Amino acid sequence: MQNCYFPYCWKTAVVVSIPKPNSDLSLPQNYRPISLLSCLSKVFESVLLRRLNQFLDDNNIIISEQFGFRKKLSTNHQLVRVTELIHDGFEKSETTGALFLDIAKAFDKIWHDGLLPKLMRLS
Repeated sequence: MQNCYFPYCWKTAVVVSIPKPNSDLSLPQNYRPISLLSCLSKVFESVLLRRLNQFLDDNNIIISEQFGFRKKLSTNHQLVRVTELIHDGFEKSETTGALFLDIAKAFDKIWHDGLLPKLMRLS
């Protein structure tokens, strides 16, 4: 990690198509691609993720309202939080609104080769 080096062979995946159950197998959209990665890569990424999450928590970088992809927090916790906010608004006779977004394939367009250098400049 100190050398900022990630072996090329760990970046390579074998992509396998898995058919969706009870679907027309002649249509490409009825297959789900999965990537088979190196076990060493997965272990390394797990260690890195644990360290990164610890750093983010220790330095209060992630806002408390962020529940996605955080250990011991789930959509159920967020749902309880939203329900409590709505209930509090009703109790205080305040106007309460909510906006929910589900942006399909939101991260498919990210320029991954440019993202890492930009993140490194922020540190």
